[in-house]
Amino acid sequence: MSEGLRERKKRQTKQRISDIATGLFLEHGFVTVTIAEIADAADVSVNTVYNYFPAKEDLFLDRGESVVDRLSGHVRGRREGESAADAVLRELRADVEAVSPTVGLFPGWADFMKVITEAHALRSRLWAIQQEVVDRLTRTLAEETGAAEGDPLPGLVAGQLAWVHSTLMAWIGDEMTKCRKPAEVSREALVLLDEMEDLLSEKVLNYAVRGAK
Repeated sequence: MSEGLRERKKRQTKQRISDIATGLFLEHGFVTVTIAEIADAADVSVNTVYNYFPAKEDLFLDRGESVVDRLSGHVRGRREGESAADAVLRELRADVEAVSPTVGLFPGWADFMKVITEAHALRSRLWAIQQEVVDRLTRTLAEETGAAEGDPLPGLVAGQLAWVHSTLMAWIGDEMTKCRKPAEVSREALVLLDEMEDLLSEKVLNYAVRGAK
């Protein structure tokens, strides 16, 4: 179903407000900037800002839902004969090799992370998003494997795969704050992924293998 004019305008307005807010946060810090200042810069009312973003943190971490579902999406899209871990590792390697911004491989990542580390509210929201990633992935693995209620395996495997993702992101973030070139960090991140894969057990690596259709 194609996007209607009204929906497109709402999406564009939401994105514009978020982009303007992010620019202000990067320049002045998250705590200092007010919703009123964001509304004024975006030429909208304060109520309009809150209509699109219920909390101030949502203005900066506005892609939370896509982040929450990313690992689950990799699992749902795994190939025939591919396990959940294989799919996640394959997709992460592809992002790293492509020097993708989705894994923090861009020059502005250091500035982005600085805003988060300086604001308790953003750190708390980021932690909550990471927990949602594990919860969503646990449900996805349970659905994909038909696990019985109370089976601990989906949660255990989800925790391991989320650890790979969060560790990779944290390492890349640390390296990018040193003003290193994204391509250099990318090469070393691939080595880190190999090392983390070696730490995963065979049970994790062979969990939720997709059968032939």
